[in-house]
Amino acid sequence: MKRYRSIFISDVHLGTRDCQVDLLLGFLRETECDTLYLVGDILDFWQMKRTWFWPESHSTVIQKLLRKSRHGTKVVYIEGNHDPVHAFLDKVLDRRSIHFGDLEISKEWIHKGVDGRQYLVIHGDAYDLCLQTLPWLTKFGDWGYSVLLRINLLLCFINRLLGRTSRWSLSRAVKNRVKKVTRFIGEYEGILAQAAKTRGMDGVICGHIHFPANLEREGVSYLNTGDWVEHGSALVEDYSGRFEVVFWGDEERVVAPQEIANPSAIGPQTV
Repeated sequence: MKRYRSIFISDVHLGTRDCQVDLLLGFLRETECDTLYLVGDILDFWQMKRTWFWPESHSTVIQKLLRKSRHGTKVVYIEGNHDPVHAFLDKVLDRRSIHFGDLEISKEWIHKGVDGRQYLVIHGDAYDLCLQTLPWLTKFGDWGYSVLLRINLLLCFINRLLGRTSRWSLSRAVKNRVKKVTRFIGEYEGILAQAAKTRGMDGVICGHIHFPANLEREGVSYLNTGDWVEHGSALVEDYSGRFEVVFWGDEERVVAPQEIANPSAIGPQTV
């Protein structure tokens, strides 16, 4: 059992076949923390509206999170654009945060590090220019992303039949090699970092684009938790205040910031 000061996870997408739920359950069982941040898109309401999918293992994840909160872990749920709480907070409550049982649900949060540095914790969809200006294109891209993931599952199945153990991902390879996607990711990082800097923050912690990162942008720290669809990654903070991105697979792996900054360096070892 590993214990951290804080753990940040996002983009789990429960309610979809793409969620690597067994990997996540293993991570939750083997880690503890003082504060657990769920940084958006834990549930995928978009997908569940199209096709209902909810196996027992997805309920187990919810039960595990609630059990942690009942046993002393502070759990903060930051809403994401795929979460069902998104429209509820925006249109019904018009509030920044609410308490729901043992959870605190909020649009954003300020996390204070050991050294007093302040980090804006936000899912990040509000700074996605494509989502804000062309929502139809975003939903089409979401559909295309799902198709890539289905093809990837078939390729992984074939690899297993052939006795290959490679964790190569088609969807991740496409994202890493398409220049427009790479440019979008760079712009997204810069916009979020600048927004945090403008608000007097020392860094920003986000998710949304399924691209883990631990780097400096615009003079502040840009930290992205990644996802539990492709990477099986989380951002962790130890008791000395150090932040790391952890990839959880057959063997836990911590990746250095400069390695994360170069997507090709992650390669087939990620999930």
